Amino acid sequence: MFSIFFLFVPLLFVAPARCVDWTSTPFNPPSFPLAVRSPYLSAWLPQGNGSALNDAWPQFWTGQILGWAGFVNVDGTSYIFLGDASVSSASFNKATQKSANFTATQSTFVLSAGSVDLTVRFLSPVEPSDFTKQSMPFAYMAISAASNDGGSHAVQIYSDISAEWISGNTSLAANWSTSTEDVLTHQIQLQNPAPFSEIDDRAQYGSAYYSTLNQSGITYQTGEDIIVRAQFINNGKLNNILDTNFRAISDDWPVFAYAHDLGTVSSDATTPLVIGVGFVRDPALEYIVANGALQNRSSYFLDSFTSPSDAMASFLQDYDNALDRAYAFDARVDGDASAISSDYAGLVSLSIRQLLGAIEITLSKNSDGSFNTSDVIVFLKEISSDGNVNTVDVVFPSWPGLLYLNPDLGKLLLEGLLAYQATGQYPNKWSVHDLGATYPKAVGHNDGQDEAMPVEESGNMVIMALSYAIKSGDTSQLAKYESLLDQWTQFLIEDSLVPNNQLSTDDFAGTLANQTNLAIKGIVGIAAMAKIAALLGDTSKSSNYSSIASSYVSEWQAFATSSEGNHLTLNYGNDSSWGLSYNLYADKLLQLNVFPESVYTMQTEWYQSVQNTYGVPLDTRHTYTKSDWQIFSAGIMTDTSVRDMFISSVTKFASSGMSSQPLTDWYDAASGMPETFRARPVVGGHRK
Repeated sequence: MFSIFFLFVPLLFVAPARCVDWTSTPFNPPSFPLAVRSPYLSAWLPQGNGSALNDAWPQFWTGQILGWAGFVNVDGTSYIFLGDASVSSASFNKATQKSANFTATQSTFVLSAGSVDLTVRFLSPVEPSDFTKQSMPFAYMAISAASNDGGSHAVQIYSDISAEWISGNTSLAANWSTSTEDVLTHQIQLQNPAPFSEIDDRAQYGSAYYSTLNQSGITYQTGEDIIVRAQFINNGKLNNILDTNFRAISDDWPVFAYAHDLGTVSSDATTPLVIGVGFVRDPALEYIVANGALQNRSSYFLDSFTSPSDAMASFLQDYDNALDRAYAFDARVDGDASAISSDYAGLVSLSIRQLLGAIEITLSKNSDGSFNTSDVIVFLKEISSDGNVNTVDVVFPSWPGLLYLNPDLGKLLLEGLLAYQATGQYPNKWSVHDLGATYPKAVGHNDGQDEAMPVEESGNMVIMALSYAIKSGDTSQLAKYESLLDQWTQFLIEDSLVPNNQLSTDDFAGTLANQTNLAIKGIVGIAAMAKIAALLGDTSKSSNYSSIASSYVSEWQAFATSSEGNHLTLNYGNDSSWGLSYNLYADKLLQLNVFPESVYTMQTEWYQSVQNTYGVPLDTRHTYTKSDWQIFSAGIMTDTSVRDMFISSVTKFASSGMSSQPLTDWYDAASGMPETFRARPVVGGHRK
């Protein structure tokens, strides 16, 4: 057995270069993350077979356009470098993309605009140990220029965002303002916001921010897109004019722009001009507490600043340090992965911003209106599938990434679920599926009518609670919620060995009775509670639960092994069936070893015989697979070549050009075609 406590596992597959006209490292992904910091600050550059930074508009993860345009004037000749704008009253050329690169924190593009090369860096900081910085829903775009012909050239740079950043409905009216203090800030919001509501997964309240330090050579303007852009293209500067004709997002498409005059540019790269983009809501969520009361919760960073604008100013001033920290973090991730394989580093790096882009770190307020910094809860949006809040079986596949980044993020994700159910308002004896049907409303399910995954969620909660305690050495959460964890374990004893007809996490596959893999989850949950009891000093309970789990494993082997004895079945008695037995991963993660080594060896040998072009199918009902569950399965293989087979398949898909959406975890193992999921945080499961 190879230690699953290796963070990464090696790859044999070397991803082929896609047919693009630029150098792309480590590979050309399905979509480049540009500004990805929260469920509502999520800007991507779609790829498919390859789109340069100026071939397509940036998109929200749903595919909706986020107007973000960039032009550069070089010796009076204009080039577009960002977005896909057309400007009827001005002429411009198209810069030529030379390279594209992504790391865990950055996506960087180099484009040639005549005699000048532009480096455009999109930095979404990853600061998991600093909750103030991690909770800021802001990202950087930094641009530098250098002569590519040895000469000197006059260079001006323009960028704007549109009001499309504030709503999923472009017919809604927006208003805006521009502040011109030490920091220039365009702030845009809906005229009639609707707190805690969404349209097409876009928040219908809050403000977009587009900011830059107020330095010499900067001009600004707001107004109709083609007018503002033409002003720069034709003149190299803006007019410092503000449009006060508030209107619908799609009514003459208002944009919010800056122009930076870099002066004379030589072969030495200029100091980067830095722009911050963000989207802030306050309150961020509402959360159910005792007696059905709803509590407003705010983003953690607001405790440290007088306003979002103040926070943005600090964010901009911190760019140099933030970039240094980003380089260090990227090096850590790349080093951990590249010690095994550089190809795996790409997959891990692509997944990190996507994972953290689904979470928000929040605080409640005291009765006097001050923030209660001792009351921290993390919330996660189930992006693109159901849109639920803190979906337990979405937190679970995300868990390995959270353990790597900062285990406390995991603890605080569990806290909201545990605290709600400890109030006694949830009526079922198993764990709740989620904290609310629609983000950002964490209003619970006091009617008990949430999507029922009884064994799945109960097992997940016990496993994750123990996992955090082992990783951190902190057993306080186990002690606080021991009775709740024990309640779920009692249910697992009832329904794990022979699970009733029910859903597992792969709910798109439908219900099924006697699921082999689901039984594994429940048995591991029982064994996990035995270890929890031991940690809390209850040796009698620990011995009892350990005995039950061991006896269940013996019976389970007889139920779940095919008559040929060469693989586990999908469900008991169905000899021709099989599936990914990824729930065995938790047995090794927790060092329980309740399942015998022979099971792992048998599955390792079997999966070699059912590998498809882009991986092993999820089970025999379909040819589709899940990337997270393949990586979980890789972690339990007893042969390195089979372990490598799994991981290389996921990387092969990610670099295949089959998709233009933010990395999906659900795709066809035969054709490589993506299914409907995209941008989900479960890619946290790509880190072992």
